[in-house]
Amino acid sequence: MLRITRTSIAASILSVVLIACNPGAEPARAYPPRHHDLPRKAAVPASLSYDTTSRESRYIIERLDSFYTQQQRAGFNGSVLIGYKGNVIYERYYGYANREGLQRLSPNSSSQLASTSKTFTSAAILYLYENNYLDINDPVSKYLKGFPYAGVTIKMLLDHRSGLPDYLKFTSRYKKNTRIPITSDDVLDIMIKYRPAAESKPNTRFKYCNTNFVMLACIIEEVSEMPFAHFMKTYIFDPLGMKNTFVYNPDHGLPSNAAISYKASWVREPDMFADGVNGDKGIYSTVRDMYRWDQSLYNNDILSNETMELAYGPCSFEKPGVKNYGLGWRMLCYPNGNKIVYHNGWWHGNNTVFYRFIQENLTIIVLGNKFNQSIYRQAPVVYSIVKGKPVGSGFDDEE
Repeated sequence: MLRITRTSIAASILSVVLIACNPGAEPARAYPPRHHDLPRKAAVPASLSYDTTSRESRYIIERLDSFYTQQQRAGFNGSVLIGYKGNVIYERYYGYANREGLQRLSPNSSSQLASTSKTFTSAAILYLYENNYLDINDPVSKYLKGFPYAGVTIKMLLDHRSGLPDYLKFTSRYKKNTRIPITSDDVLDIMIKYRPAAESKPNTRFKYCNTNFVMLACIIEEVSEMPFAHFMKTYIFDPLGMKNTFVYNPDHGLPSNAAISYKASWVREPDMFADGVNGDKGIYSTVRDMYRWDQSLYNNDILSNETMELAYGPCSFEKPGVKNYGLGWRMLCYPNGNKIVYHNGWWHGNNTVFYRFIQENLTIIVLGNKFNQSIYRQAPVVYSIVKGKPVGSGFDDEE
């Protein structure tokens, strides 16, 4: 195990916010010598509130039902939840969790979140940061012994500016059987042993890369001294009442209530080597649990407001336009100050949408378990129906 010592540095809240996009800034943190037991937030009520009977809500529900009837006819199979101002205003389950067993999707049907899992990995790192157990401006090599890429910091992993190569591309060169799942530690070991070439120098450009979040999962395990799945359950899922949310382990298989991943042709997606890797994907959840997650970020149940502002701070400015990336979140930043915070996902047959209009407390959650790329085009229509506005541009179909 590593032995980590820190230096205490005083700083104001303003300086903490500036750290988000200023790689030269110094952290404002005082660290204990080693993790033993992190503080746990008090559990919050697991119940959700609903607003589905008002005249306005009934009108919105009618229009959304009509839209999703069309989507289902076009092949949509998945779960949908729309939240507005802290209330669930729409919740529906279309199709099968397990088609062969004629098991319909239900409120307890956990689906693979794909890259939307990154929002949880980011939160876990920021939770350790907020509670003084790591510094996001530290080099990764301080936490992962033998990590061979100099100059890469934890923050560069969070905002995809590390320049690391994509493990989904290089791992198959060193693992002959790509059907046997490997772990996040296996990915790290391959990087240490073979040092695949970096794609760019650290902090020179944004490049979305799953390897970044695999390394973050390794850091979480190193600092917390517990498996990634155990940490997530103990410090995020259980405290928020997310009873149907878990980290997938191919050695254990899926629970009976989990949704099977299907190709567009209804052929099951088989496991492959990357299904045992955590951090970049691999979390299963339900639309209800995801709304609990969404609302916890408003209520500061896991992370403080200052830390959330840090996460929502755009960190890449080399390309013009409204698209940007914070610390584990994609975002659309508009000149008028409005900001859409979101993260889509795509892994095997799973397409996920998690849009958060934070100024309006409006959330769109769609979890599909049968491949259907048109899922990413649902959010603009749903937003226009809820808000009574024409369908506009500015949404994103990237995973």
